[in-house]
Amino acid sequence: MNPTEEYNVQIVNPEVGGAPEQRPTGIPEVLPILALADIVLFPGMVVPLAVESPTSIRLIDDVVAGDRMVGMVLQKRGEGHEEKPEPGWEDLYRVGCAARILRMLKFPDGSVRILVEGLARIQLIEPVETVPYLRARCGVLLEKLEPSIELEALVRNVRDRFQEIAQLSPAVNEQLRVAVLNTEHPGRLADLIAANVHLGLEERQQLLETVDVKERLRLLLKLLSREIEVLQLGSKIREEATSSLSKSQREFFLREQLKAIRRELGEAELDKELDELKEKIEAAGLPEEAHKAAMHEWERLHQINPASPEYTVSRNYLDWILSLPWNKSTEDRLDIHEAEKVLNKHHYGLEKVKERLLEFLAVLQIKKDVRGPILCLVGPPGVGKTSLGKSVAEALGRKFLRISLGGVHDESEIRGFRRTYVGSMPGRIIQGLRRVGSNNPVFLLDELDKIQSGPHGDPASALLEVLDPEQNHSFVDHYLDIPFDLSRILFIGTANWLDPIHPALRDRLEVIEIPSYTAGEKLQIAKRHLIPRQLQEHGLDKKRVRIYDSALNRLIQEYTREAGVRQLVREIASLIRKAARRIVSGEVQRLPFQIKADDLPNLLGPPKFQREKREKITESGIAIGLAWTPVGGEILFIEATRMPGKGRLTLTGSLGDVMKESAQAALSYLRSQGPDFGVEIGSFDEWDIHIHVPAGATPKDGPSAGLTILVALASLFSGRLARSDLAMTGEISLRGRVLPVGGIKEKVLAAHRASIREVILPEANRNDWEEVPAEVRKAMKVHFVQRIEEAIPIALTESMKKPKSTSAQSRPTKKKASKARQT
Repeated sequence: MNPTEEYNVQIVNPEVGGAPEQRPTGIPEVLPILALADIVLFPGMVVPLAVESPTSIRLIDDVVAGDRMVGMVLQKRGEGHEEKPEPGWEDLYRVGCAARILRMLKFPDGSVRILVEGLARIQLIEPVETVPYLRARCGVLLEKLEPSIELEALVRNVRDRFQEIAQLSPAVNEQLRVAVLNTEHPGRLADLIAANVHLGLEERQQLLETVDVKERLRLLLKLLSREIEVLQLGSKIREEATSSLSKSQREFFLREQLKAIRRELGEAELDKELDELKEKIEAAGLPEEAHKAAMHEWERLHQINPASPEYTVSRNYLDWILSLPWNKSTEDRLDIHEAEKVLNKHHYGLEKVKERLLEFLAVLQIKKDVRGPILCLVGPPGVGKTSLGKSVAEALGRKFLRISLGGVHDESEIRGFRRTYVGSMPGRIIQGLRRVGSNNPVFLLDELDKIQSGPHGDPASALLEVLDPEQNHSFVDHYLDIPFDLSRILFIGTANWLDPIHPALRDRLEVIEIPSYTAGEKLQIAKRHLIPRQLQEHGLDKKRVRIYDSALNRLIQEYTREAGVRQLVREIASLIRKAARRIVSGEVQRLPFQIKADDLPNLLGPPKFQREKREKITESGIAIGLAWTPVGGEILFIEATRMPGKGRLTLTGSLGDVMKESAQAALSYLRSQGPDFGVEIGSFDEWDIHIHVPAGATPKDGPSAGLTILVALASLFSGRLARSDLAMTGEISLRGRVLPVGGIKEKVLAAHRASIREVILPEANRNDWEEVPAEVRKAMKVHFVQRIEEAIPIALTESMKKPKSTSAQSRPTKKKASKARQT
């Protein structure tokens, strides 16, 4: 039969021009023909296809390199027609669909995936060539469409039937339903529904061959009615079967169906991966709650499309659960003598800290499951707080983990981010445990005093649960949302001072104060630890470079000013670098290169600091106090003067409110009680008082300078000089009491460095005197006082300073003013 007589065929020749209506699709007359095995392509349909045979792959390559147009025709099946890998002309239906290849993707196994779009119905007229693949002359089939009331009724019925199928079949998604409702063209509507409902290949081929739209709708309506009956019957069968099938049988049946579907979609490798993941979950030995959460997430993975972003989120969550050390721990090395050797090897001094750590090890040796204390090492920078944590981990044989909390201002840094956010991750606690792979490391929380509150919560509040032995056995990270036991971790915190730490957090800490080093301790640390380490880092040894003790003492006194040894490390490294340069350049004729005290200016330049030393007090109104700073103690000269005026009190030197109040209290006490111990102020309204604390650019605050201010004022009004070899500290009250203050060790060490041999301390600080190094206690004399009247006779000499004239006090000469500026 001549095809042109059976169908309304238009032969399109691309070489012949014409109006657009004469060439409705722009399809070439001769097309390469790709045989389809299990799908019928309709116009307007976009589908992915897998191509595996070499002939078809070559066809696709040529088409993609050309105009991307190809004919898609279903392969015949049934009697006399078996499925062939390379079907010929006689094995194909005569009606197919012209298509455009939108995208091609090649895989390593040689197969090809293409995305095609159906354009128009075509009829195969005759083969043009069969090698290397089939090419045939084709004609475009034009639809027969006559508007009528019957056609409108058919369209409505087809839509209604499809909506019934959509309600019964979960395979019909909402997007398809909306597309059907919005498609107005009857032919396009029939093709859209035929391509997306469950029909046989022969039935779809029949619909494709029907060019009369009205007949096509009638045939489709009949097929849809049959499909509705099948779906209704299937639903009834499922309901009846559900009541008889057990849960396990139903799950097995569904999983087998899912596996079959995945095999058809080429996702068998994904199933294998999920099976391996389940084996890992079962073998991980997770706690009950964690195992339950992991299995629930694993089941979700089966329902999620691997291309969906949610799949990656779910998989990452499972990876986090499986990578955490739920039951992995390191065995403690509980030899207390070996631990003591390790601590002494890495640290000189710090006896109190070492003693506390060894006590913990002793208790752990007796009771294996003891909940670790929350230790907090508080001290100035550079005294070895962080390195102490490393030494504890080495002594215990545990992993060491450190996180810096300086500048952390988001609660989620500790507790993690919830999985609802893009890129969410667990907090630093859980991340650190995953990194070390152990659930009982030594966990150093560095810089606890540098935590900041921000708009996203207070990290210090999040640490309350982490650092509470009664709660941290069930710590819940926001990302994991399941409890994790932190009770086996030995937490050690560090801080420079306690005041900025949240009060509730501070209450959970066992504070161990690490004071600043004395000059003698720094000398021993340099000889035992710093110099050998720097020599090793610079490739030298003691046979090549020798640093004398005199050079180290001068380096400590004149080139560093710190409580710890960080700057000392830098200066020693600088010395060794300069020695290395001289050795390499040949300037050193004889080894070892010797560095003595007199060599330091040539190697490091002039001294950076003058040695703290007391000055001889030659005028009244000056007293020596003691101050604490984050880098150690300092001596403080407090000066007071008076001038004709109206009784005003002026305070300068960048003083804080508390220090200003101490000065006011000292002046008030002298005005009321001064005559009792020989201090006559006279008519206060005739004088202005000015109190100044040098180093005016440095902020100063605190009540501990109260006694020193009072002694300076007493010296000013009585004319008696304060002692040059004595310093003092203490808070005062209006009742004349001397109250306790902090930082006694650092303050006494500062006095000792300045060659001061006597100090006045509050009686309440007598116990703190025992913390001062023994060599310093032997070299100094201490006076403990309870009241101000006890301190005045000790602090002031009997010699009287001749009072200056009023004009001299109010208008100093130019020569003296110049000298004061130089000082």
